[in-house]
Amino acid sequence: MSKVPPVWDVDFTKMLGEFKVPGVDLDAVLQAQRKNIEALTAANRTAAEGLQAFARRQGEILRQNLTELQSQFTAVASPGKPDEKLAKQTELAKTAFEKAIADMKELAELLAKSNTEAAEIVSKRVSASFDELKGVLKAPTPTKR
Repeated sequence: MSKVPPVWDVDFTKMLGEFKVPGVDLDAVLQAQRKNIEALTAANRTAAEGLQAFARRQGEILRQNLTELQSQFTAVASPGKPDEKLAKQTELAKTAFEKAIADMKELAELLAKSNTEAAEIVSKRVSASFDELKGVLKAPTPTKR
């Protein structure tokens, strides 16, 4: 295994610590950035989990609809008077349409919930970042003459 070239083997935290900026707590800045990355990671994880739940539910709905469609074809193909069949087909079409609308609404709500949860993670972190920024940017202490 090759050793990392010395030019890349750098501790940036230590290096930045050597550059003291008056009135700025560098450790707090680095800690805040770590928290920002953690929040973005959590938001991305939440969004990805939401998309997975959406895809699973969409697959379940598709399977249910295919099963229902098969039973409807059987019902429509059964013997009967033409006007009774037309009434049955009309009722089945109405039921299928209403279910499709309900399914679309459910899927939209599922995505909206996931997006809201991810946005809340980022929003809380942004709010906390502003509070931390107040603490990091300390007022410089006046020098005595």
